[in-house]
Amino acid sequence: MPDRPYTLLSCSVSLDGYLGDHTPRLALSNEADFDRVDEVRASCDAILVGAVTVRTDNPRLLVRSQARRDERTARGLAPSPMKITVTDRVDLDAHSNFFTTGEAEKLVYTSSPRVADARARLGPVATIVDGGQRVRMGWLCEDLADRGVGRLMVEGGGVVHTQFLADGLVDELQLVVAPFFVGDSSAPRFVRDGHFPWHPGRRAKLAGARQIGDVVLLRYALSPRFREG
Repeated sequence: MPDRPYTLLSCSVSLDGYLGDHTPRLALSNEADFDRVDEVRASCDAILVGAVTVRTDNPRLLVRSQARRDERTARGLAPSPMKITVTDRVDLDAHSNFFTTGEAEKLVYTSSPRVADARARLGPVATIVDGGQRVRMGWLCEDLADRGVGRLMVEGGGVVHTQFLADGLVDELQLVVAPFFVGDSSAPRFVRDGHFPWHPGRRAKLAGARQIGDVVLLRYALSPRFREG
């Protein structure tokens, strides 16, 4: 078993690098790309999002295509991947889509001082994982590998992106660029401030670029474990 899952980070951004604006679910992509993302989800063992994404976007994080769901079921898997979130405040609604949709297990990682609160709030709908005094993404990935997760999809938001990228835990970046600007510096950005392994002296490797309708998919190989296809 590898020490961590193969990890791909998937997101859509505006031309000026924002994940959205202050309205719910700004559409940064199109139906053809949503279907591509659905295919990627179906290929993964688990999907991870931050607690802010759970609160603000109320995502279901399910495989939409019935054919893909059936294919997973035929392989003895749940129709959609396991769902994972990380929280320190534990300010999550047990009735949100993250917890109430999908048959696969839901994991909530939190710090040791918040475990009791998390179990009281979310214990009936999720498995609460004690991440120590501070949940570190490297340790989380090792724990997921121990749980049998071989392929992890990270879908946001900016804080989680920053943590995974800055810690060098991403093998593949799938970045979709939408053909418009948000133009609001208070909107959520793709990443926060950080020290990243890729900089002017160490440029990321572009593994592919593809037009999908009016958006462009950029694939970057961020580790030697990158897989074509």
